[in-house]
Amino acid sequence: MTAVPSTDHDGPDAPEQPDTSSSSWSRPARAVILGAALVCAACGLVYELALIALGSYLIGDTVVQASIVVSVMVFAMGIGSLLAKPLQRYPAVSFAAVEALLALVGGYSVLLLYNAFAVTNIYTPVMIVLAVMIGMLIGAEIPLLMTLLQRIRAQDAGSAVADMFAADYLGALAGGLAFPFLLLPTLGLVEGTIATAGLNLVAGTVVVLWLFKRSLTKRAWIGIGTLVSTVAIALVALLWQAESIEVDARQQLFRDPIAHAERSEYQEIVLTERHRISGVDDLRMYLNGDLQFASPDEYRYHESLVHPAMSGSRERVLILGGGDGLGLREVLRYPDVAEVTLVELDPAVLDLAQSHDGLRKLSDDAFTDARVRPVADDAFAWVREQLDAGAERYDVVIVDMPDPDSTATSKLYSLEFYGMVHDMVAEDGRMAVQAGSPFFAPRSFASIQETVAAAGFGLTPYMVSVPSFGDWGFVLADPAGATPELRLPPDAPDLRYLSPDVLEAASVIPPDKVVTDAEVSTLLDPVILDYIRQEWQTF
Repeated sequence: MTAVPSTDHDGPDAPEQPDTSSSSWSRPARAVILGAALVCAACGLVYELALIALGSYLIGDTVVQASIVVSVMVFAMGIGSLLAKPLQRYPAVSFAAVEALLALVGGYSVLLLYNAFAVTNIYTPVMIVLAVMIGMLIGAEIPLLMTLLQRIRAQDAGSAVADMFAADYLGALAGGLAFPFLLLPTLGLVEGTIATAGLNLVAGTVVVLWLFKRSLTKRAWIGIGTLVSTVAIALVALLWQAESIEVDARQQLFRDPIAHAERSEYQEIVLTERHRISGVDDLRMYLNGDLQFASPDEYRYHESLVHPAMSGSRERVLILGGGDGLGLREVLRYPDVAEVTLVELDPAVLDLAQSHDGLRKLSDDAFTDARVRPVADDAFAWVREQLDAGAERYDVVIVDMPDPDSTATSKLYSLEFYGMVHDMVAEDGRMAVQAGSPFFAPRSFASIQETVAAAGFGLTPYMVSVPSFGDWGFVLADPAGATPELRLPPDAPDLRYLSPDVLEAASVIPPDKVVTDAEVSTLLDPVILDYIRQEWQTF
């Protein structure tokens, strides 16, 4: 049965009806409503994924970020559904208003949250507020769409719910797949979210303009027209200024001018550079806001990581991580190194290391050496594939990974990972691991030692002073289970920092930083993640 439109267009209490009296018209009208439900579901999921992705970029803790966003949004959706009850008398106008507001909040959410992170110290409260607002507006959609569907053609509740949720779930699938495979690669996080907001705005206005335009009062027309126009202008203005807003906010995070910034598939990459009157430049790399090196003292870190492991056989060398090429530079200083394989997760880091003049100069153009084979791949997956293929072992393995402060990196500090690497090292070879700060994170440092030992290595921990980082620790490991001697190769090149005396002192870990009860970290029980969060939050 087709509903009859009201003829009293100016009556404040006249319920909205679709603009048709033909029963044959109900099928395409229902398709429009269900299509709107699909689009709105896709947009809602994109907003949710955008907040999670931004949290993983900035905070690095994907599990916690996802848990907070999902749980808060689902809770808020329930509240929004309840608050939508009074709006069901005027579902078309209410739906258009909800979609306009959702487009506004969702479109601005990423840049608002990024600014909250860069300028203030209230990232999590702002994230929760945005998740609540977006969740409530998403929650209001289904009751209003259900009412619109019933206004087109009344049907039993079960069938109506089935149709609506089928469209909603299909839209969620579309949004979930579009976010990583379409929006992020083509538009990026900021522009992709704004584009989604535009689609959201269109979905809301189409329902009103096509199905219910003749039944709306003049007051409703003016109100909806003003709101939609305002939101559209706000989104266009945001798109126009998005890059400059992002640049200004990003600069707040760093003390030095930003020389390069990009957001790759995996992380945000920033290079800062300070030019001093003395002529000494300070080039720094940050990944997701975490300092990776500072050019005035990076040699202390990389000399300490690489050279103690080069005191034996070193014909074949494997570097896991270290895509900046600075550890690679130290390895290549030995003429008898025949081949070096460097496995870096992010191809954008490899590209930057080979194209940026400052990085190329700092690494002595290491990637142009014919002995080097760079590989863009996940180290965990790559090592596993090499073992399955029966690949030849390496004389030296350098594990230069970011700190295990996220679920993505904690697996690279697990028993399973070190166990696989153990089978990649020649029996008389060596492995060196960057192990964080014994001063700031002694329990994490101890956990890495316990995990490396549990994988079958004998080990010697040591720490050096890197002013940009503080006291920094490493682990030298022997796959045969013996305790490796901490020494420089007899033919070591001239080094700026490391010396036999420095190494001898480096082997002494202060008693107040020795932890004896740290646990082994595994994939299923990544205790290293808990340790490092607890320890670094103090500083």
